[in-house]
Amino acid sequence: MQGGGAERRPIELEAGWQYMGDGIAKLKRILEGDKSEAFTAEHYMMLYTTIYNMCTQKPPHDHSEQLYARYKDAFQVYIQEKVLPSLRDHHDEHLLKQLKQRWDNHKIMVRWLSRFFNYLDRYFIQRHNLHPLNDVGLLVFRDHVYAEIKRASKDSMLKLIESEREGEQIDRSLLKNVLAIFQEVGMGQMECYERDFEEAMLKDTAEYYRRRAAVWIQEDSSPDYLVKAEDCLRDEEERVNSYLHVSTKPKLLKEAENELLKVHQMQLLEKEHSGCAALLRDDKKADLARMYRMFNRLPKGLDPMADIFRKHVEAEGMKLVREATEAAESKKEKEKEAGKAAKEAGSSSPENQFIRGTIGLHDKYMEYVQDSFGNSSLFHKALKEAFESFCNKQVASASVAELMASFCDNLLKKGGSEKLGDEDLEGVLDKVVKMLAYISDKDLFSEFYRKKLARRLLHSTSASEDHEKGVLTRLKQQCGAQFTSKMEGMVSDLQLAKEREKNFEEWRERKSLGGGMDMNVTVLTTGFWPTYKQLELGLPDVMMQGVEQYTQYFDESTNKTRRLSWQFTNGTVHVKATYDKSYELIIMPLQAAVLLPFNDSELMSYGDLKELTKLPDEDLTRCLASLTLSKYKLLAKEGGGKGISPSDSFRINAKFTDRMRRIRVPLPPVDDRKKVQEDVDKDRKHAIEAAIVRIMKSRKALKHQQLLVEVVQQLQRMFAPDVKVIKRAIDSLIERDYLERDANDQQLYKYLA
Repeated sequence: MQGGGAERRPIELEAGWQYMGDGIAKLKRILEGDKSEAFTAEHYMMLYTTIYNMCTQKPPHDHSEQLYARYKDAFQVYIQEKVLPSLRDHHDEHLLKQLKQRWDNHKIMVRWLSRFFNYLDRYFIQRHNLHPLNDVGLLVFRDHVYAEIKRASKDSMLKLIESEREGEQIDRSLLKNVLAIFQEVGMGQMECYERDFEEAMLKDTAEYYRRRAAVWIQEDSSPDYLVKAEDCLRDEEERVNSYLHVSTKPKLLKEAENELLKVHQMQLLEKEHSGCAALLRDDKKADLARMYRMFNRLPKGLDPMADIFRKHVEAEGMKLVREATEAAESKKEKEKEAGKAAKEAGSSSPENQFIRGTIGLHDKYMEYVQDSFGNSSLFHKALKEAFESFCNKQVASASVAELMASFCDNLLKKGGSEKLGDEDLEGVLDKVVKMLAYISDKDLFSEFYRKKLARRLLHSTSASEDHEKGVLTRLKQQCGAQFTSKMEGMVSDLQLAKEREKNFEEWRERKSLGGGMDMNVTVLTTGFWPTYKQLELGLPDVMMQGVEQYTQYFDESTNKTRRLSWQFTNGTVHVKATYDKSYELIIMPLQAAVLLPFNDSELMSYGDLKELTKLPDEDLTRCLASLTLSKYKLLAKEGGGKGISPSDSFRINAKFTDRMRRIRVPLPPVDDRKKVQEDVDKDRKHAIEAAIVRIMKSRKALKHQQLLVEVVQQLQRMFAPDVKVIKRAIDSLIERDYLERDANDQQLYKYLA
């Protein structure tokens, strides 16, 4: 070198590397366990400075490139000389421990060497876009150590996992640490972990549980099998939490669930003495809850279970239907044999017991849905379908809608067979109204309920006005205001009647119309109440006088804006009768019209009575039967035969006696089921026509099939419309020029404005 100042002589590559080599050799000795040596700060600075100087010399003495290559070589040499031989000497768990040790050492070596060669990282590597020093150390380990040892270490880990599944204690932290190597050599990717460990582990898992499940399914009952399966799945989750990567969890559970649950699902559900149906039959709630939890893990895994649940509930419901039908038939037979005494001594009817049983069944299985089946919408749907199935069958030749109305009547009227406290009664009524959701013919229930409500209101047999209003409120909430509007009108009529009664008495006083009989009149609004048979009745004078007075009062008070139509098939007449002692008879106006003429004549023929009362034969026969052939024989019949015939004559029964002074003499009931059905059918016809007109008015033109679908959708909340009736309604509307068929397409209807 020439020139003025004392320039630093450049460090030659080999000379510099020899110094570095000594430092690296010292580091290797430390890693191999030589504790006597340690790097002083001064030694560390000398090594760093040597690299710095060799990298900052002017070309051709800038040795950055060669140093970068030799940095990598330093790892390779150490791996070949020390690391691989020590790993090859070990197997199974010892191999994993050695691998973990060697990995820890390798990371220390990378940390120290990358500090010595730090200047390369700062300039040379960035300028040439090369791997950083840390990554170089990692890549060397991956390409030389990991590549050779991954299979043996994977096998060792799988052995340990199987041992743990068999109940042995293993070193979980060792597995966690070794699996961390599989993750770290991926350089931020999970490819190595997934390809070199996870795939095989998942395959092993499936195989392990395939073997176990094959044995358990033969030996164990469904609950025992599912207890084991649940424990296994819990263990697998814990395995992930302890040492597997979190991304393995769904894959691992899927394999285990597939082998433990999916493969044997139908066998577990259908096992003869311990499957789903058997557990439902034996009320095994905890086992059913576990079965639900287990199959809830599978996609659509609950569908078969919900189906079994539906069929079971449906079968239980059909059993109630059969039992009630048989009991009702048997009761009829007994009544025929034993006569009316049996009828009156009878307790709750089989039909009422059926509704009670249905409510109990619903409570029971709703509890299952809420407690054992996680309130799942699928099981709510199954329960709904099951109840809809048997709640729309005929029970003892009556519809469930009718039975529900009768059951409510029995609860709400005085002297019903159901004796309940206020709170219990509210609870039962609430449940009955909820059950209405399963009935497709809600309009039929409405009509029967309205008839029975009318009877309770008119005969003052309602046990509690609050309960009556409570039911109407619930029905309104469940079925809408239209459903209860008529019934609410009936209750209002009764409240108005009390005011009118007072006004009528005041009017009589003003007009000085005293004397005659005491009279309470209830005015009913025609649209609200059921339609009653209209009869022209020949009333005795004393009753006729009262009717005329009230008609006059009503005309004056309403300015003749409303017309009265007298319903003599309803109402009661209190008659004072003297036999062996004085009696108060509570009878209906028809009976009073038959009985009162006997004040003026001891003996009357059937013909005389018919002429006086103007009653049709059917009604006159019913009245006479109630007065001569029933429990209270107020009249005696002269003439042969068991029933009432037009050739009979009648007289006062002088031998009549009864321990009670106040006697209610009922008229034999008329079976109004047919009449209700006719009324409902008539209302349905109007509802269907109205729905068709509404739909066509908004759509203007519509295909036949689409119109049918929309009509059914609009009306199914109240009843299930019959397609034949809809077709007839369409034809009727075409005839009446509401609709027309398209000239080119007979299936297309058009609305005519």
